Amino acid sequence: MDLGLHDKLVLITGGSKGIGLACAQAFAAEGARIAIASRDTANLAQAALTLRAAGCDPILVRADLQDAAQAERMVAEVEARGGAIAVLVNCAGAARRSPPAELTPAHWAAAMQAKFFTTIHAMGAVLPGMCARGAGAVVNVVGMGGKVAAPIHLPGGSANAALMLASAGLANAHAGQGVRVNVVNPGLTATDRLHEGLAAESRLTGTPVDALLAARSRAMPLGRICAPQEIAALVLFLASDQASYISGAVVSADGAATPMVV
Repeated sequence: MDLGLHDKLVLITGGSKGIGLACAQAFAAEGARIAIASRDTANLAQAALTLRAAGCDPILVRADLQDAAQAERMVAEVEARGGAIAVLVNCAGAARRSPPAELTPAHWAAAMQAKFFTTIHAMGAVLPGMCARGAGAVVNVVGMGGKVAAPIHLPGGSANAALMLASAGLANAHAGQGVRVNVVNPGLTATDRLHEGLAAESRLTGTPVDALLAARSRAMPLGRICAPQEIAALVLFLASDQASYISGAVVSADGAATPMVV
């Protein structure tokens, strides 16, 4: 199946580890050109080694996307070095997970900055160029916490819910300009963020992290936790020509853990 991604420039925020790095590897395997952005220079360097070992030489940009000006600079630098961005994948930003008793107003504000505004700023910097060219695809990796409230993920879940609405609205607003915007909502996925959440749950319940992880794996309908590469495969499809009539969609990828009509 030809996904129509060969030689297209794909910018992946949060592309230095976890789901973002898995997306970079998947797009590179399809012959796309890759740019990755992260706040952490060391993570960028390590990701570059991983990608170069597979024959991909990525454009690396350090940016804190909580700052709209840095998002604009990121896009300008990527396009100066690689040409027009055809695909934007947003994986950057994650709200810290905290038990309800630990929450303060600062936690709620920080969650919006960490997850909602990082993605909004990246889209705001990329979408004008896509609209002017009459083509582009955006895939926002958000999370099931925006659909199902979890006690340790209330600020982050609220940011996720807001981001889903913004994504659907932008998809509708820019459909006539040839730009598609979709959302992928991973469930439990084997990344550093999962372990951070388990640590918060451990503080809340007193149960050791290893025991929580084993119990979560057993409880999944498919009998296991998702691998980042499985989320990347879905992102790849939604960004591809094969998904040319899919826009404004919010796609759950939680292995049937949340049996709900969406």
